[in-house]
Parts: sequence; C-alpha cells; structure tokens
Amino acid sequence: MALVILGIVLFILLVVVHEYGHFLVAKRNGVEVEEFGIGFPPKIYGRKMGKGIFEGYYSFNLLPLGGFVKLKGEHDFDTEKGTFGSVSLSAKMRIMFAGVLMNLVVAILMFTVVAWLGMPQVVQNQFTIKSDTKTSRSQVIVNFVDNGSPAQKAGLKNGDVIVSLDNQSIKLQQELRNATKNHSNQVVSIVYTNGGKTYSTKAKLLTDKEVAASLNTNDPKGYLGVGTSEYQLTRSTWSAPIVAAGVSVQFTWLTVKAIAVAVANLGKSAFNAITGHSKQAGQEASAAGANVSGPVGIYAILKQGSILGYQFILFVVALISLTLAIMNALPIPALDGGRAFVTAIFKALKKPLMPKTEELIHGTGFAALMLLLLVITIVDIRRFY
Repeated sequence: MALVILGIVLFILLVVVHEYGHFLVAKRNGVEVEEFGIGFPPKIYGRKMGKGIFEGYYSFNLLPLGGFVKLKGEHDFDTEKGTFGSVSLSAKMRIMFAGVLMNLVVAILMFTVVAWLGMPQVVQNQFTIKSDTKTSRSQVIVNFVDNGSPAQKAGLKNGDVIVSLDNQSIKLQQELRNATKNHSNQVVSIVYTNGGKTYSTKAKLLTDKEVAASLNTNDPKGYLGVGTSEYQLTRSTWSAPIVAAGVSVQFTWLTVKAIAVAVANLGKSAFNAITGHSKQAGQEASAAGANVSGPVGIYAILKQGSILGYQFILFVVALISLTLAIMNALPIPALDGGRAFVTAIFKALKKPLMPKTEELIHGTGFAALMLLLLVITIVDIRRFY
C-alpha cells in the first residue's frame, strides 16, 4: 500500500510541476499570475510568498487532484498590460508549452533514474544499450488461473510470483513450461510470493494425454493451468541517460498510436450513435478505451504493480509524465496544444479571437475529452474490477 500511495503522490506532483512551468514562464514574460493552486478548491489556506520570479499568491486546496495556475486576462482578446492576451504570440507559445517541457524533462530524468536502478521491460524490443545492460531481476508472475485447473486447486491466484517448482528455481516462463512438462502427472511443491510474503503449496499436474487432448478443443489446457507474464528488470550505468532518451522516443510513438486509435474509435462510436446503430456504437466506444487508461486504470496499475517493487512504480509515473507531455502537445482543444493551435490559426488569419469563440472551441473540446474519459473509466472498471 505504501508504494501505491507513493505512486499517487508522485502522479499529483506531475500535474503540479506541469502547472508550475506555466507559472514561471508566464512571470518571465511579463504576465501576472493571480493564483497558483495546489489541489482544487475549496481553499484551505492561501498567502502571497516567494521572491523574484517565484513570488505569487499560493493556495492550498482540499481536493488533491493536481494543481492549477490562474493568469491575469487568460483570453487572447485581453489587451491590458500584464494580461496573457497582451503579450506576443511567441510569448504565448512559450507559456502554453512550458508545462509540456516540464513534464518531458521530468519523464527523461525519472527514466534515467529507473534505468540505473532497474528498468522494467514492458514491450517487445524495448530500447536499451546491450553492451551496458545487465538483467538484475527476472520473475514469472501469474496473471490468469484456469477454472478447475491444478493451479486453482492449489490456491494460486493472479499476482502470485512463482519462485520454484519441485525445488527448481523459476525465473523465466520457459523454465516453468519445461518444469511442468517434465513433472506431468506428478504432485509437485510450488513456492510463490505475494505482497512480500512467501507461501508454499502442492499441485497434481495434468497428464500428457490430458494436455494433448485439450489442444484439439476450444479450451486448451496447460499442465499447471496458469497464464503468466515474465517481469524483467535491466540495469544500465553510463548509458542510463541514453536509455532514458531512447525509451522516451519509443513510448512517445506507441502513445501517439494508441491515442489515434482511441480517437478514431470514438469518432466511429459517435457516428454509429447518430445513425441509430447503438450496438456498434457501444462496441466502438469500448474499443476507444481499450488502449488507454484513466484515473481508475492508473490506480489499478499502481496497485497491481506495487508487488513488482518501487522500480515499476517509478517507471509508471515516468510514463505518465511523458503521456501528459504528449497529450498537452497535441492540437486537442482545451489542452495546451489545442489552445496554442487555435491562437496561432486566428493570428495567421489576422482575425480577433473573441472570448465567446474561444470558450466555445475549448468548451466543446473539453466536453469531448470528458466523454472519452467517461468511456475509458467504464472500460477500466470492467477491465480491472
């Protein structure tokens, strides 16, 4: 539980860091900051503090959901000195993308630390420098238990880490496959861990004949009856910053692809709903949330990942920071990239961006984001609970 709390606190700090980037760059470009809030209202306490560029009114609020920055004259149409609307286009761009830069820097720094402490290998061909990479830990984790299987009868469940089978150390999935096959139709002792505690049990494995016969059915079985994943940590030394940069590029591409798929599926869902194809709309909506996770999914991942150690928690937080940078860099209305895109378009057209127009564009974008978040939350609840 301590690691879960650590992950949640770090996640909140990522949002605070993002908003503080806006704060500092706004101050540097002559925009007055009316308030920098940690958490969201209702306000618990607030006062003016800091010196120089750090000076401002800071508030501490009840809802621990991140933070916010309130700039003077946030509409592009505002012209009074000290307002956001009064500064140049380049200054506005620097202010709006400051949060993106902060999250990107934090992600790379955290990935560097994780690469040095132990980088979880979560995707195929994950970037690394082979000459400076050593496996520091490898373990096999149960992520599925077949009904009526020897594993279920022995009390194994999702999240268990298999340590040994019949006194043979198990660190790789292939070792587990070989061990169960070699001990078919035998009673074997299994040592496993969960939540930092070690347990032992016994299981009577299926016979070769039972496994072979099941392969020709819609319900193939294994000797033990578990689905597993292999969790590896690899450590780097001098190449840790390079690995961090490479992993950041790799996961940026994977994240952009996942977002594109989610948005495309959400668009199809909306079209099917409008045209009366409610069943297809539901399917597309579920698909929209299948490749991404919201707050519920993040909590579930942190909770499940806590059994893997602090390295995995730090890795997930670094990945969230990278995702925040990517999302806010994209031209999505209501987010930083969307605000920058709309501002630049109206500037290029030499047309004033009226407050009502600005609010309509970003209000619509925010509503769409909330709809996507709702869909993702429903999918996350079904997926994890």
